[in-house]
Amino acid sequence: MADTAISVAAPDAVHEEAGLFGFTRAQALAFGVLVAFVLVSPFFLYPVFLMKVLCFALFACAFNLLIGYVGLLSFGHAAFFGMGGYIAGHTAKVWGLTPEIAIIGGGAVGAVLGLGIGWLAIRRSGIYFAMITLAMAQMVYFFCLQAPFTGGEDGIQQIPRGRLFGLIPLDTDFTLYWLVAAIFLGGFLLVHRVVHSPFGQVMKAVRENEPRATSLGYRTDDYKLLAFVLSAGLAGVAGGTKAMVFGIATLTDVHWNMSGEVVLMTLVGGLGTVFGPVVGAAVIVTMQNYLAEFGAWVTVIQGVIFVACVLAFRRGVVGEIGNLLKVRL
Repeated sequence: MADTAISVAAPDAVHEEAGLFGFTRAQALAFGVLVAFVLVSPFFLYPVFLMKVLCFALFACAFNLLIGYVGLLSFGHAAFFGMGGYIAGHTAKVWGLTPEIAIIGGGAVGAVLGLGIGWLAIRRSGIYFAMITLAMAQMVYFFCLQAPFTGGEDGIQQIPRGRLFGLIPLDTDFTLYWLVAAIFLGGFLLVHRVVHSPFGQVMKAVRENEPRATSLGYRTDDYKLLAFVLSAGLAGVAGGTKAMVFGIATLTDVHWNMSGEVVLMTLVGGLGTVFGPVVGAAVIVTMQNYLAEFGAWVTVIQGVIFVACVLAFRRGVVGEIGNLLKVRL
């Protein structure tokens, strides 16, 4: 779209035949490496750190579904992520629901919220779309600040992890990790399948030339709204999962800064790539974790990396690798 705030630069890849589940050979290899890392890493790395990476990776994948494949830049995705955490925390702590129901509830509320915000936002494009999503997200932030069930500035604390399906206790980090890993892989495969479905092809057509897609008979607003709702729902699932991992839901997750972070993750990893958001999330969360001793300088370092990626690595880390190898990642 001519007035899209950020243009998507996908790797100039050689066309490959899609294999099982729509993966090309290169993507299947990359997915195998990803699965192997997810399965092996908890034996060598801190499970809570890994769960945080997976939660933000799912969040970034959800955001990339909207900006990378539809060309819509949302500055309000923190609303869905944070509200998903609040709903999951409230239903688990106050209502005593099992963790899987609590997380699904967070995703459902994120999708419903996305339906309302998306219905308003898709009426505009480019910077106007971005500003509408930001304004609506700020309204959600102030709602969370004032609503009784959110706990205000204290948030919802001591969220119980409970028992999976009412049977499997999730008290230990190692046990909970496998649930988080399953949610992430399920969400990742869902995003991949959507992108490589006929619906995904229409999304790409809208991104490249919306007037032409309209002239071909597609109701582009319907496709944009459905993509927005799906992205918001997955963001809600990611937020609900994070709340269960850390046992707390606070205003931090619904603040506009969180929307900025997910934009940074996606840009660093690579817009319009399947694996880019995962890599970007891993890079940003690792920086935040291991550079925490530098305090506010972490934000400065992130800003430098952001500028470097925009200027020197326009396709992002995965995008540049895919362009170098002439494959789609």
